[in-house]
Amino acid sequence: MERRQFLRGTGAAIGGSLVAGCVGGGSESGTVTVDYAYYNPVSLVLREKGWLGEAFADTGTDVEWVLSLGSNQANEYAQSGEADVSSTAGIAALMARTNGVPITTPYVYSEPEWTALVTFEETGIESVADLEGKRVAATRGTDPYFFLLQALGDAGLSEDDVEVVNLQHPEGQSALVRGDVDAWAGLDPHMAELELEHDGAELFFREPRYNTYGFLNFLDGFLADRTEDATRVLEAYERGREWAIENPEETAGILADASEMSAPVAERVFTQRNDLSEPIPGEPHRELLSDLSPILEREGLVTDDADPAGNVDELIDAEFASEVV
Repeated sequence: MERRQFLRGTGAAIGGSLVAGCVGGGSESGTVTVDYAYYNPVSLVLREKGWLGEAFADTGTDVEWVLSLGSNQANEYAQSGEADVSSTAGIAALMARTNGVPITTPYVYSEPEWTALVTFEETGIESVADLEGKRVAATRGTDPYFFLLQALGDAGLSEDDVEVVNLQHPEGQSALVRGDVDAWAGLDPHMAELELEHDGAELFFREPRYNTYGFLNFLDGFLADRTEDATRVLEAYERGREWAIENPEETAGILADASEMSAPVAERVFTQRNDLSEPIPGEPHRELLSDLSPILEREGLVTDDADPAGNVDELIDAEFASEVV
């Protein structure tokens, strides 16, 4: 089964709106609901190959796919209980967990460089400092947004020094092309498409270490009450990850078909900007999120009494997938 839901209301992923009171037990026991995302190539492989369905073929459980256009939407699925398993960036997962969304991350689907700051040559923007007073498209609650905040901090600026135009990733790309904004906190594959297919597009600020990994998040209730089903999902992900590593050209082709991007764009995204080699979350992920957690507090993205750094260990589970990987 497949449901395409293009959720709006991206503000639901920021501030105090991701709060306790979410559905914590997962979807009905006869269904496992998993998201797929253009920024998660392994999810596209699993959906294309039907391997997740195969993993549940002997159980009578249906697999339902929902499309996430960004970490904010994936967190909305988790908040509402619409998805048992969802794909976000690491910092977005920490934000959700801190705000009461009952998710745990036992698996890393990618170490990507999937975001950078993008403009066109004619804007005259050459550095982050040039963004002062400018309009910048970004999807709040996602890795590109947090990337923008870190970049601004490096330049001695803050969000108050720019006008952030809150648009979903594809809409941010379109706004930049139209000239409605001066820059865009981009996300692949849309960013690579702009870079390769539009003259004058420039990735004027890149910093791989500001990308916070691809986290595969499970509802706590799903992990606790349907442990065998959760294990089947991870086994399917491992099958997809290993196949993707061994078949990069075919994986890029699946990405191109699913996202309706060109083959060169998909190839750049998958072969140059995704590392699938380390699927178990561990100390590097904890350290990165701990270092970034003050941003969540400073920007008011968590509730006033929240403790993002204290939620890092609550979020990351390095043991659950160890027998699968």
